[in-house]
Amino acid sequence: MLQQLEGLGIDEIHRRFSWSVPPRYNLGAACSDHQRAADVALLHARGDGTVDRYAYGDLSRLSNSLANALRADGVGRGDRVAVILPQSPLTVVAHLAAYKLGALAVPLSSLFGPDALEVRLRDSAAKLAITDGAALEKLEKCLDALPDLTRLILADGDSNRIRSRTFHDAVAAGSEAFTPVDTSSDDPALLIYTSGTTGGPKGAVHAHRVLLGHLPGFELSHAFFPKPGDLFWTPADFAWIGGLMDALFPALVLGRTILIADAPSPFDPEWALNLMARHRVRNTFLPPTALKMMRRAGAAVPPELSLRTAMSGGESLGVEMLEWAEAKLHVTVNEIFGQTECNYVVGNCATLYPVRSGSMGRAYPGHHVAVVDADGVPQPPGIVGEVAIRRPDPVMFLGYWDNPAETRRKYRGDWLVTGDFAESDPDGYLTYVGRGDDLISSAGYRIGPVEIEECLMRHPAVALAAVVGVPDAVRGEVVKAYVVPREGVEIGVPLERDIQEFVKSRLAAYQYPRLVDFVPELPLTTTGKIRRSALRQRHLEASRRPVVVPSGQE
Repeated sequence: MLQQLEGLGIDEIHRRFSWSVPPRYNLGAACSDHQRAADVALLHARGDGTVDRYAYGDLSRLSNSLANALRADGVGRGDRVAVILPQSPLTVVAHLAAYKLGALAVPLSSLFGPDALEVRLRDSAAKLAITDGAALEKLEKCLDALPDLTRLILADGDSNRIRSRTFHDAVAAGSEAFTPVDTSSDDPALLIYTSGTTGGPKGAVHAHRVLLGHLPGFELSHAFFPKPGDLFWTPADFAWIGGLMDALFPALVLGRTILIADAPSPFDPEWALNLMARHRVRNTFLPPTALKMMRRAGAAVPPELSLRTAMSGGESLGVEMLEWAEAKLHVTVNEIFGQTECNYVVGNCATLYPVRSGSMGRAYPGHHVAVVDADGVPQPPGIVGEVAIRRPDPVMFLGYWDNPAETRRKYRGDWLVTGDFAESDPDGYLTYVGRGDDLISSAGYRIGPVEIEECLMRHPAVALAAVVGVPDAVRGEVVKAYVVPREGVEIGVPLERDIQEFVKSRLAAYQYPRLVDFVPELPLTTTGKIRRSALRQRHLEASRRPVVVPSGQE
């Protein structure tokens, strides 16, 4: 999409760029039927060390057969098909088949428990689920509460379960000839649930065009992807917008190969580095948590590692992490910004404009992004406001599933508001301040947690850190830091005071954490973001506990 503009400056690219969204577009066909059939689409690195190869022709035939099987199971245009699988070739085929059929794919994490699955499957009224044995055990606990879920297709195991058959049997029964449903680019294709960090999960409905909306940012954050020899890998789960639209489908629609791996759990930094080196991965999306775990583990970087590009998004990395990546991985990490409802709209492209410390980058071509006030009025540089994206935009969601009231609340006029606060500078760079519910109001100051967290990460004793505001009778709120110390560090009052002075001397007196709590780990969402709401709740619960006075010291 942007290859013809390579060699121009970013301002000229913005001037020349225009969207080319065809009126008729099918995401499934675009990612499997329009490439050279013999080219390798997927490499599947199995846990036993073997590697399976899937050409684009294989993806086309398998997704056609599965689409016919889904149709035979009563799935039609507009129906919801749940995909409850880890990273695997079947995950890819399941999505492609649903899109070709005109149905909506509903990706759900295989890490979800029965309650989480039930809420999303009931809300979406999914008619069929494609899953594996591990998730099926949890799914069976809530099947009686899901009358709409009439059929199951199993990746493994037997087909004697109620309402089920195996993927092998389904594909064997379905013809390889299938004409994709003639879908509009605005027809719904994907129903993806938000992580629920600010309330219960809501289903964001995306159209087939959403993939096209991701491409400008994807191509620039990966230095005009694709280039000869490019091969993509990400540890990000395909149940989330990041795994699907920041990695998998952009690589496929652009005709490149993406590596899929049977990953150990929990995430193993050394395994990830060796995987990328062994398979000559050139491009990667590494979530902030993965990068921080690599740094924290001190994993040896194989000399064969040869990354051309790396992207990260979801949480701010901070200057220390960026410098570490350049020194150890020999690549500049381009951070990007977006959310489930409107993704990949802001970010960096180190080959076109400098990465500025503390900034999440500039708006990518085609996206109109501003910092707005409570009335939706764009603010000048230097003023903190809510990050907003102007509609129409191909990457923007159609709305929340069966929830028009929440959809309306997502907009102020023609601006979709993100709930994330930032300020811009005269060159268009955005500096992230924090989510609206994460901002700390202390003695009249509005304090964003990100800057303090980045400062804490520069302290030699700190491995990970998260900052929240907690109630205070005098200041309204005060800053509290939850710190995961580095291995071997002695924790106690001296370290607490040293950390406080470290922040106070580098930022401002009103920003230092008046409370410091050392913890073994931080609560994270399944997408790797810090759950600051859980930390605030932890503080409140701790503050309600009665103080136990040892006997004899009353």
